[in-house]
Amino acid sequence: MNTIPALLDHIVIATPDLAATVTEFTRRTGVAPAPGGVHVGLGTRNHLVGLGHGAYLEIIGPDPEQPKRSQTRPFGADAPTSARTISWAISPPDLDAAVAAARTEGYDTGDVREMSRRRPDGTLLRWRLTDGGSPHPSGLVPFLIDWGTTPHPSASKLPVVRLLELTATAPSPHEIRPVLAVLGTGLVLAEGPAAFSITVETPKGPVTFD
Repeated sequence: MNTIPALLDHIVIATPDLAATVTEFTRRTGVAPAPGGVHVGLGTRNHLVGLGHGAYLEIIGPDPEQPKRSQTRPFGADAPTSARTISWAISPPDLDAAVAAARTEGYDTGDVREMSRRRPDGTLLRWRLTDGGSPHPSGLVPFLIDWGTTPHPSASKLPVVRLLELTATAPSPHEIRPVLAVLGTGLVLAEGPAAFSITVETPKGPVTFD
């Protein structure tokens, strides 16, 4: 069974303490995530690790150097009491066409919006993504992203832990699979509480994160 979903772009781990989570990831895997950059005005920053397959892992958390926000940070980075896999993204060949097709089939991906962040070397990265619309309540349906002319993060000489599998559990898997099919991807689903599980190959052997 292929446990790497089609069109996978990246997986998101959200944490209330970015530095502590990066340290723990390094301890468990033997691989230190690279600083990604700052999401100016959104109150977050990230570290990245390549996953192979043209995908990457994003560890995102509050940026203590930015002012406190009255609104929730992206991916609910204020909310988790500990690090956890919270979302994932796919990159369809044509973002706008994928959004239109999903809406035709009854799933609202949300509007497409512009995003950006500045890398530590000063390079400004820009991309487009769906803002979630009315996301599936399970949280297991991916958002869509298009990097345009910006080099993909996985191509920026990131440290790599090769992805072995991305799976999930859901209270009613049969309700989610049709939505995944509409988006042109798949996620291996078993019955259980809504949650992700990722396993990566590391210098210390396979390591699983939930």
